[in-house]
Amino acid sequence: MPAPAPSGPAASGPAAQTRNLVLIGHGMVGHRLLEALAERGALAGPEGGPGWRAVVLGEEDVPAYDRVHLSSVFTGTDPARLALPALDEGLVDLRLGDPAEHVDTAARTVTTTSGAVVPYDVLVMATGSYPFVPPIPGADAAGCFTYRTLYDVDALTSYATTDEDVRTGVVIGGGLLGLEAAGALRTLGLATHVVEFAPRLMPLQVDDGGAAALRATIESMGVAVHTGVGAAEVDVDADGRVRSLKLSDGTVIPADLVVFSAGVRPRDRLAREAGLAVGDRGGVVVDEHCRTTDPFVYAMGECAQTSDGRVYGLVAPGYQMAEVVADRLAGPGDAVFTGADTSTKLKLLGADVASFGDPFADEPLATEIVFSDGREGVYKKLLLGPDGQLLGGILVGDAEAYGSLKPHAGRRLPAPPEAFILPSGGGDAALPGADALPDDAVVCSCHNVTKGAVREAIAEHGLADVGGVKRCTKAGTGCGGCVNTLQAVLDAAGVEKPRGLCEHFPELSRPELYELIRTEHIRSFTELMERYGQVDAVSRAAGASEEGAAAAPGRTATGAGASSAEASARTANGAAVSARTATGAAVSGCAVCKPVVANVLGTLAPELGLRHVLEGEQAALQDSNDLFLANLQKDGTYSVVPRVPGGEITAEQLIVIGEVARDHGLYSKITGGQRIDLFGARKEDLPAIWRRLIGAGFESGQAYGKSLRTVKSCVGAKFCRFGQGDSVQLAIDLELRYRGLRAPHKIKGGVSGCLRECAEARGKDIGVIATAGGWNLYVCGNGGATPRHADLLASDLSAAELFALVDRFLMYYVRTGERLERTSAWLERLGGSGEGIEHLREVLVADSLGICEELEAQMERHVAAYLDEWQAVLEDPAALERFAPHVAGVEFLEPGRGRAAVLADGTEAALFRGGTGEVYAVGNRDPFSGADVIANGIMGTRGGVPVVASPMHKQEFDLRTGVCLDDPSVTLPVLEAPVVPETPVVLEAPVVPEAPVVPRARG
Repeated sequence: MPAPAPSGPAASGPAAQTRNLVLIGHGMVGHRLLEALAERGALAGPEGGPGWRAVVLGEEDVPAYDRVHLSSVFTGTDPARLALPALDEGLVDLRLGDPAEHVDTAARTVTTTSGAVVPYDVLVMATGSYPFVPPIPGADAAGCFTYRTLYDVDALTSYATTDEDVRTGVVIGGGLLGLEAAGALRTLGLATHVVEFAPRLMPLQVDDGGAAALRATIESMGVAVHTGVGAAEVDVDADGRVRSLKLSDGTVIPADLVVFSAGVRPRDRLAREAGLAVGDRGGVVVDEHCRTTDPFVYAMGECAQTSDGRVYGLVAPGYQMAEVVADRLAGPGDAVFTGADTSTKLKLLGADVASFGDPFADEPLATEIVFSDGREGVYKKLLLGPDGQLLGGILVGDAEAYGSLKPHAGRRLPAPPEAFILPSGGGDAALPGADALPDDAVVCSCHNVTKGAVREAIAEHGLADVGGVKRCTKAGTGCGGCVNTLQAVLDAAGVEKPRGLCEHFPELSRPELYELIRTEHIRSFTELMERYGQVDAVSRAAGASEEGAAAAPGRTATGAGASSAEASARTANGAAVSARTATGAAVSGCAVCKPVVANVLGTLAPELGLRHVLEGEQAALQDSNDLFLANLQKDGTYSVVPRVPGGEITAEQLIVIGEVARDHGLYSKITGGQRIDLFGARKEDLPAIWRRLIGAGFESGQAYGKSLRTVKSCVGAKFCRFGQGDSVQLAIDLELRYRGLRAPHKIKGGVSGCLRECAEARGKDIGVIATAGGWNLYVCGNGGATPRHADLLASDLSAAELFALVDRFLMYYVRTGERLERTSAWLERLGGSGEGIEHLREVLVADSLGICEELEAQMERHVAAYLDEWQAVLEDPAALERFAPHVAGVEFLEPGRGRAAVLADGTEAALFRGGTGEVYAVGNRDPFSGADVIANGIMGTRGGVPVVASPMHKQEFDLRTGVCLDDPSVTLPVLEAPVVPETPVVLEAPVVPEAPVVPRARG
């Protein structure tokens, strides 16, 4: 086989003249190359000038989209939401639906299917891969599909949903894509089978133990799994449509639809025909610079066989190759690709699956550390080398430790291995923090940022907060999952955390704000800002006249009768609608302080005479979850979680949940907290869903809030022969007493009927265990990534003593906890299991501060004032109107709160109204997640700049320019705001259908 050329064209560094770049393929990797070149200022555009004139030849008739989340289309995501952020208009010549047909390396031209001949100075192949379809009889029958593109999804969905006779589907292939396809068929309502030729599912990622746990989880969802057999023949009926699938062992599966997902093959035909070297098993051979055997041709992504002899099927290695090619074309040219980490973490059919390092390493002296829980479908394995170094690992059913383990692959763990894999509180050693990570550990996988790079940025630029780290390194600007790690790196570097909550309350912490609001009876964010906040100059001047301010995009004139002061009170991208307040407090604040104040006002509502979290100005303070009383999901839809106290539910209620899930196309899952989550609900459908659920006796489970979630229980003395107390009834009583209580962070409880601890109460914030003498109360436990066993606060309590002590504990935590501080972290701050728990005993049991009676009385007021938040919304036309998909007009915007709107040209915009009436219009699509959610973000200011924080991962965008302040390379389009009508429209709340009443559960 010929070796790649040792040198290439003199392409390094910005081109001094216009040169022709042809990119074959406009998938995710090809698009990343274009972005990388644009970031370097290396694209000339069609008008010429220094740089690369890029011509992109795409096979599909749509621009690049996110194939990783292709399956979300089955659950209702608009395919347009998957589109990747477009480059500035005119930067590239994008030719869709006209793919390359022939490459002439001698003439340096590409001929397309339409006959167009495109010359190039450099050619980049990013043709990807194609699905492998086994050569079996009937594989081309009607009803046989592959699963790779939006076209495939559309064709499969149409076939499965337009013919009522299509009821059973079979997926051939039990790997990553196969299981994703199985989830798609299940979403479409088909009985689903998975056939895998290997002896286990996901044979490349998990071992036998992990596959067994995964199989158990999948089969429990009604999916039939067949392993160790292959597909032999697709049988068809008289019309040539799929009738059944025959397996290699003779088994026949009646089927109406077959999806082939048995792996992929590199699309290297063009390279083969052009005489370029191709690997024995496919893939265009490239060197470490991604050059082929022709120095003027590069290949990257799934079509390339890299210098380590592998073809990578994941998008992350493809992105790394794109950066290497961009560096070669417009940089120093010294970047190389010699291999990539193939660690994977994903959710398949509701099951968490992760693998990292080399969990199958052929090391004779390796030691396996395994934890397996067949009841919960959990399997965890760590493989350690002879010197104790972590070779790799597999996590199935619970992948919380993935982020802590992956950076340590190839080196010794900084803590005993069991600390990483045992369930909550099961290990004696606590997990180490980020300060224990080596400098070369990747802390942000989205942007491949190491801990060392973060430390260097902190030292070089004097960074003092996570926001600064984001701006300098891009770490934390992707999924946001590494933000806590970034803060830990800041802490380890000796950077002191600012004392105050944020720039608007620089000298006040959350507990101090709580006390001010409580003792001074402050009833609104505006009042708090005016009395104690630091309102920036822009907000203070929001109502002042700006002489000579010219109209700008995203700005509209006021309605008839607007004063000259109103008309001139504009920022660069805003139009005054009406004057509101001289201080501009309604538009000040930020995504940190506004939700905190909203939370405190919610907690103190009985003391302050406030009724509902969505009344008046409070709505503008709420994060997206609290604004719509539902949990925002990655595709912009929401989850619905009704309360099921103690896990007790009637058969009639179960039926209603099933009917709601069926009628609204929702994915349903039983949670570890003994209730049922419904996923995939659209915002506008939430009122109708809750009307039916409330009619069945349910109420809000408040899974969206920083409040009590659930109180889990075992069956206790009611059925268990070991039970010493009625744990079910106590769990119900606890949950109904403390429901709706807003706190610094979420609260979870558990009640076990005996010391066998089946409810895992010691992994909860409030844990209760029955004894022969009464009830033991444990507090400040925590599961998740940093598990902590709860500490014993008091023992052998009566029920009355227990409730009094829990009242005191929760109210003291509410008063003194910091923002987003779990009770476990709160106790550690107080002194941990020694001084901390003793302090709580002194305050809450011995009443050393003399506040116990006051804490109990405050809890009684909370209990007496409780109302179901969703019931209140359904009775409030103003609150219901917020759930409409689009605002009826600019005049209905609330100050400081955004709404989605459809502009005259059909563009979906996010409109925001400031405190003095100025209106901003930007694109509604979050460029990081691809979901249309920007309108639901919190409006505020940052450094005097009007911003909106994406509700997904809190990146902030300048509303005047659309630029992301955390990553300036990313922008939102700035749009023309609609004109305010002279005659206001009368707005009517959406009609929500009534629902039949179903008997309530006990309690």
